[in-house]
Amino acid sequence: MIKHNSPIAVIDSGVGGISVLNELIKIMPNENFLYFGDNKNAPYGTKTAEQVRKLMFCNVEYLIKKDAKAIVIACNTATGAAAKELRNAYKDFPIIGIEPAIKQSAKYKEHSNVLVMATPLTLHQEKFFDLMDRFSDEVNIVTLPCPGLMELVEEGKTEGRELDEFLKKLFEPYNKIKFDSVVLGCTHYTHVKSAVQKALGNDVMIFDGGEGTARETKRRLAELDLLNDDPVKGWVRIECSSQDKDITELALKLLKNSAS
Repeated sequence: MIKHNSPIAVIDSGVGGISVLNELIKIMPNENFLYFGDNKNAPYGTKTAEQVRKLMFCNVEYLIKKDAKAIVIACNTATGAAAKELRNAYKDFPIIGIEPAIKQSAKYKEHSNVLVMATPLTLHQEKFFDLMDRFSDEVNIVTLPCPGLMELVEEGKTEGRELDEFLKKLFEPYNKIKFDSVVLGCTHYTHVKSAVQKALGNDVMIFDGGEGTARETKRRLAELDLLNDDPVKGWVRIECSSQDKDITELALKLLKNSAS
């Protein structure tokens, strides 16, 4: 039986989803959270959809056995590859996914140029094509696969010369386009938001899906009467599939940085 004070599980391929965890804590500070980073099998973005689905089913089963009352898939790639199938398999269990914040960027400015940064797999999924089609008449969307960027974040390189050089080379083919906004379509990229801003300029608005995912999680839990009514501030526990203490320490550091 699910208890109100059971943890909300947050899952990502590594430490990227810490940015979503931070948004969840902001709006539900009295909830308990179990964060699980599957860094042993990272990156997800360069795998096939079937490979990601198999990993996600194993991970979700593990987290349900850990007494989770809901699961937040804090990974755009995993949401696109597995969320629908997971919801079909666990019909009575709340599973919340994330998607690139194209809707928010389209509302920001009409007929604008929007750059969507994401993993190769996210950009080739049907879910992403459907999302892009919904707003293709409103804004000009340019997609940019970013292989290697997630790995830099996993190494803790969220600022500095190496990251700046990586981004400069990544954006170079698009220097002639004046982008009005950028969508960070991978939760890892939120941790390098400042570097992206510096590379593209302060007049470019940056969006990610973390806040919207947190709001949707709260709405779903309220709908199911599963919100924790304990007034005491909740706890946060972080696990990673490789059981690497350095990764756990990095996750805690990123959580602290994203909260500041």
